[in-house]
Amino acid sequence: MIAIPTPPVVRWRKSAQAEEGRPPLIVMLHGRGADEHDLFELAPAFDPAYAIASVRAPIALPEGGYTWSESRAVGRAVPESLRASLTWLQRWLDSLSAGRADPQRVYLMGFSAGMAMASALLFDQPMRYSGAILLSGVLPFDTDLSITKGRLTDVDVFYAHGSFDTVIPRDLADRTATYLADRSGARLEARTYPIAHEISVPELADITGWLARH
Repeated sequence: MIAIPTPPVVRWRKSAQAEEGRPPLIVMLHGRGADEHDLFELAPAFDPAYAIASVRAPIALPEGGYTWSESRAVGRAVPESLRASLTWLQRWLDSLSAGRADPQRVYLMGFSAGMAMASALLFDQPMRYSGAILLSGVLPFDTDLSITKGRLTDVDVFYAHGSFDTVIPRDLADRTATYLADRSGARLEARTYPIAHEISVPELADITGWLARH
């Protein structure tokens, strides 16, 4: 298995809110072949009250960029590799709270392979997070994660996919959408956009609107 570096490389935006209490945090997880700068370009669209942490995935790719786990095929993570990255990320998240008594609202935001990683965090500890923004990817099916009926009950989830996306296998995209809508128990807002494997301006507006309501 590929060795995972520690600690993670993170690009931060501080919150503009007053110091009283801990600001809400958005943890951004990029797609395969990208890095911590990719989703961070969207930061200006988000309310400045949010702190943002854009994390670089731990596995360097020969062709450049990084990814979250080894894969058998697109959308099909190697379970042991995904679990190693999951444990690594959870350890980092734990470090943010070390010695702090005041709670913090944490939202996960993952795109493509980053959606699988965000979903893995969510399914492993669903009550730990205030919500998740899952974009243009699939859930980590066929791993050791408990993707069972009602697993995300009372969890706020925004899920979006492009109708012209040819990167994500259609069977896995359909399986993901069906689970989230019919079996997850999540308080779900699901959107489909006439786009390819990308994040559009209308989609970003819907994401920030969703955050404002939650």
